[in-house]
Amino acid sequence: MVARGQKGYNGVAILSKIPLEDAGSLDLAQLGHARHVAARLPNGVTIHNHYVPAGGDVPDRAQNEKFGQKLDYLTELRDIFAAQKPQRSILVGDLNIAPREDDVWDHKKLLKIVSHTPIEVAHLNEVMSAGHWVDVTRQDIPDGLLYSWWSYRAKDWDAADKGRRLDHVWATSDISAAAHSSRVLREARGWEKPSDHAPVFASFDL
Repeated sequence: MVARGQKGYNGVAILSKIPLEDAGSLDLAQLGHARHVAARLPNGVTIHNHYVPAGGDVPDRAQNEKFGQKLDYLTELRDIFAAQKPQRSILVGDLNIAPREDDVWDHKKLLKIVSHTPIEVAHLNEVMSAGHWVDVTRQDIPDGLLYSWWSYRAKDWDAADKGRRLDHVWATSDISAAAHSSRVLREARGWEKPSDHAPVFASFDL
């Protein structure tokens, strides 16, 4: 296991049945948070786990410092990928953005809600383009509504089904064709004392 954590706050980890080499971590936007960790597999594939800041409730950096921090985090990540051109890499994590119209329960109603605003989506798309990343989940499941998060505020999350796809699996374009069998374990959201996020899976033949 390779991990970074802050007790009672943020944390990210990568677990493996085979040996992992710690490949470091980034402090993006100089937040001092445990929001990134990287590990390298014996075959040379690097895995990145990112926990992008949620961004608060107001989608305006002038009124909400947390929203500005989220945008700055993504901007710095974009610039790193543009400079380093990652290869043979996988990126996973709670990216706290649902980029596509069918990644949310109602596109028009959520356009001004943090996690689906046009500026956040644009920033995330720039990160993807800079690193030549492929959205593996949508590569495997190209059409239809797909969520990985349902708010605790809903009395019956399953019936209301007001979800968002905030959790992602990406791969660099040189290995994206090796990915398959993506799925969201929706039923986990209904377990006893669940997270509001459901696990997202993908398989790679590398």
